[in-house]
Amino acid sequence: MTEHQVREQEFQIARYRRLEREVTDPLAVGLLHIIIEDLEAGLRRGRPDRHGLRD
Repeated sequence: MTEHQVREQEFQIARYRRLEREVTDPLAVGLLHIIIEDLEAGLRRGRPDRHGLRD
């Protein structure tokens, strides 16, 4: 994952977190939480760890 892609993914995560705080529908909150977890997992998979290896 390029640095640009990482920044874009982080931006999307922040945007969904903000939406998660603003919505009042419990189903929407749950779905947004799942989306955030999925995006964060993708971000972790796309970044090499401190030894240069990916998950």
